[in-house]
Amino acid sequence: MLGGWEISAIGIMETGQPLNINLGGPEGSNGLANATNRPNYSGSVSYPETVAQWFNPAAFSLPAAGQWGTLPKGAIRGPGRDNWNISLIKNFAFTEQRGLELRVESFNTFNHTQFNGVSTTYTSSNFGAVTSAFDPRVFQMGVKLHF
Repeated sequence: MLGGWEISAIGIMETGQPLNINLGGPEGSNGLANATNRPNYSGSVSYPETVAQWFNPAAFSLPAAGQWGTLPKGAIRGPGRDNWNISLIKNFAFTEQRGLELRVESFNTFNHTQFNGVSTTYTSSNFGAVTSAFDPRVFQMGVKLHF
């Protein structure tokens, strides 16, 4: 009962991806087909990293009518991720060809809240707020019979 245990772990640690901040409404394309306009970059961006405000939206402003925004592409980063999936496996051998495998797996083992989406449309009412998160911790168990 004490021997024959296996453990398997997969860890992911990522920094946040660049966010594409854009304007909505009529300013969003400056009257050009398939164009995307960005807001002006008014100062340094702070990251409170809360659900209501991932980054400080006060660092942006609307460009003058017909002008393109000054925010460089990819200047703002989204949430990163720290995720661990761990499996614990026990094999029982009855004969050389017959056996039983018990498996317990957990996904997001340490149950860290991992934000996913952030509202990136400047004219949106929830601009800068977190809009989604990855799944919380999940456990699953399995039994496999070898014969």
